[in-house]
Amino acid sequence: MTNSFNDTILKAFRGEQTDHVPVWYMRQAGRSQPEYNKLKEKYSLFEITHQPELCAYVTRLPVENYNVDAAILYKDIMSPLPAIGVDVEIKKGIGPVIHNPIRSLADVEKLGEIDPQSDVPYVLDTIKLLTEEQLNVPLIGFSGAPFTLASYMIEGGPSKNYHKTKALMYTDPRAWFLLMDKLADLVIRYARAQIHSGAKAIQIFDSWVGALSVRDYRQFIKPVMERIFSELREENVPLIMHGVGAAHLAKDWNDLPLDVVGLDWRTTINEARDMGINKTVQGNLDPALLLADWETIEERTKAILDQGMSQPGFVFNLGHGVFPDVKPETLQRLTQFIHEYSKRS
Repeated sequence: MTNSFNDTILKAFRGEQTDHVPVWYMRQAGRSQPEYNKLKEKYSLFEITHQPELCAYVTRLPVENYNVDAAILYKDIMSPLPAIGVDVEIKKGIGPVIHNPIRSLADVEKLGEIDPQSDVPYVLDTIKLLTEEQLNVPLIGFSGAPFTLASYMIEGGPSKNYHKTKALMYTDPRAWFLLMDKLADLVIRYARAQIHSGAKAIQIFDSWVGALSVRDYRQFIKPVMERIFSELREENVPLIMHGVGAAHLAKDWNDLPLDVVGLDWRTTINEARDMGINKTVQGNLDPALLLADWETIEERTKAILDQGMSQPGFVFNLGHGVFPDVKPETLQRLTQFIHEYSKRS
């Protein structure tokens, strides 16, 4: 390792004062990078994630190209599901497709348990490779949250309204809570294995939980999230929560035993803090702005930084992931601007 280890982001996650605002971007590894697209001509996503050397290369690329303050493991939230008996296929242009969707209590009872060492050794080997040899910034591991994983498993793929998911939740609470418990076990074991392999922080993606009301979240989801974060808290690494269109749930996230509340672009940092969010806040430039002219990007970024820097405990990110049309040089320039603008003399 040629450079000294940059732990700025870990300090910010813990709410400590930092020399500059640290930054990383969701989905920074992959789709928008020419080196990745060249790899994809030869290898499928499945093949890349199952070959630790290739996967480590893709994970490392944005750190080298953009000078971000953290790496995020390159993989999919579906990665651990086959281990418990979910027949999932990632279809181009569609996303995850589940060939044996959950329809009943009997379907939930059939689900098995994950043993990360034997079921996803390639994920753990990638982390070990990165943390032992190649990274001078912390590696963030991640998992999907029970609701978001369940939504794919019940709907059979991506959904716009989650009707089948909510129907099971409302009509068969026994099946629902058993499913939540089984998925909580998976998330805890999977995240723990990532931490023990070298991940320095864990982000839980509950991408689609914003589809629920506060009442339903508190009744059907919050107890299981409490258990997940309480158990992972024992590992003593920063824990991050993120969802999309979920500002109405942020106050409930703030109650959970986690360190960082991730925001999408619909809520400003000031609004979140006024709402009572007193933990580190992560966010939240609209990724669509990355296609705007530089003056617009700079103006919007300054506004976010000015609000974020008004007190310790802020990490810059996008409100959702980088998408394929974004130019790598835009992210490179944005990272440099964030570092320079926020630098403390």
